[in-house]
Amino acid sequence: MAPWLPRASSQLARRAARRLLSGPPPPPSSSQHRHCPPSAPWLLGSMPPVLGASPAAAAGDRRGFCSVRRFTGESSAAAAAAAVEEPENGLVAGDDHQMAVDFPGGKVSFVAEMNFLPESQKERINCYRVLDDDGRTISGSRFQEVSKELALKMYSEMVTLQVMDTIFFEAQRQGRISFYLTSHGEEAINIASAAALTIDDIVLPQYREPGVLLWRGFTLQEFANQCFGNKLDYGKGRQMPIHYGSNRLNYFTVSSPIATQLPHAVGAAYSLKMDKKDACTITYFGDGGTSEGDFHAALNFAAVMEAPVIFFCRNNGWAISTPTSEQFRSDGAVIRGQAYGMRSIRVDGNDALAVYSAVHAAREMAVKEGRPILVEALTYRVGHHSTSDDSTKYRPVDEIEHWRTARDPISRYRKWVQGNGWWNDEDESELRNNVRQELLKAIQVAERMPKPPLAELFTDVYDEIPSNLREQERLLRDTIKKHPADYPADVHV
Repeated sequence: MAPWLPRASSQLARRAARRLLSGPPPPPSSSQHRHCPPSAPWLLGSMPPVLGASPAAAAGDRRGFCSVRRFTGESSAAAAAAAVEEPENGLVAGDDHQMAVDFPGGKVSFVAEMNFLPESQKERINCYRVLDDDGRTISGSRFQEVSKELALKMYSEMVTLQVMDTIFFEAQRQGRISFYLTSHGEEAINIASAAALTIDDIVLPQYREPGVLLWRGFTLQEFANQCFGNKLDYGKGRQMPIHYGSNRLNYFTVSSPIATQLPHAVGAAYSLKMDKKDACTITYFGDGGTSEGDFHAALNFAAVMEAPVIFFCRNNGWAISTPTSEQFRSDGAVIRGQAYGMRSIRVDGNDALAVYSAVHAAREMAVKEGRPILVEALTYRVGHHSTSDDSTKYRPVDEIEHWRTARDPISRYRKWVQGNGWWNDEDESELRNNVRQELLKAIQVAERMPKPPLAELFTDVYDEIPSNLREQERLLRDTIKKHPADYPADVHV
């Protein structure tokens, strides 16, 4: 037996005797702490009933011990008398002679048997789904209803995103832009999650969420201006292609470092909470981002501060060339949310209705209850990681083809929309042709548009440009004059 057990038992007995002599304790004050129910007995769980105890206590009510230090408004004498009731070390006797201690965060029971938590559960956490592979709603599935108008807009934007990715990818291969990456296979994640948000919600993306910006109203011309870095590009040509951003659409500018946007999202969410805004933030990241320290810091920060933020993990199986089997041993990302104390859900990322319903519910909880939510979407990156990557070097071609055809989120959602009588082949052909023509025209306009002036390289950092930057600008201009053939002719000096 542990040496402190006899001492604890004798202390409990002495306190029981003192209560017999002094009579029942005074009733708690009206300012009792919320964790201390008014009807909580003063008797410790395993002690026999004492004279003057309440009927509930005499019947063996063991709802727990409430520290008297949580009461306020008592006189100093009453507080001093009540303090006698506090057990040393916070120890509380439980059923079957077990002991419990009131550690920070709640009571913890002691057991005599040594048990380590298993490294993983026997079964993987379930994945929420609404549509089967043939686009039929699963019997008994519960999901957020969508109107015909909303359903058709979601489908149209998914197709638009697919066409845009295909054409911009080809433009990079032609040498017309320097870089691009696609969202092939992840169109449902982009559009369906965006549809479940409001324009007041703040988006902190990674780099595979242009569909979220597309849904919010970013035009194909604006996408083209950014990729070509002309003078109409909001980043003034100082960012690489696909680093979109829009202040008016509450979409933070994309940056390449992995997971750095996660702590920023928590800070932005907490500011919304402080200002009592009816909005939340949402931040997107891939499974590779969960290996970064920023991921863990952000989740803990959000859970402790109860920030209204949605963490949306695109678990597409690959962090560039590293499979998830070499990325972590846990059951994906969803289990990590629970470890940090937040509600989490795993959803089929290739099911537009499931993604929409999950994010719709997550936003409701984040905003109304002021809490963070983690959503893990299981999907697959059909395209290469970027135009700098050849995914066939590390993934089987037949695996890619299976996900491109049998598990395509656009085809599955189209079957559901068409099954409702809202779509047909003529609508499909017209939509794809119109998007293609609009995008090709946008590219032609963006190519002809002049580049930003050279002076823009040195602006927007300081209110007044410091002398060292002015000197750098002078040296650059002198170098261009000496070697004009080494610099683009369309850059206005």
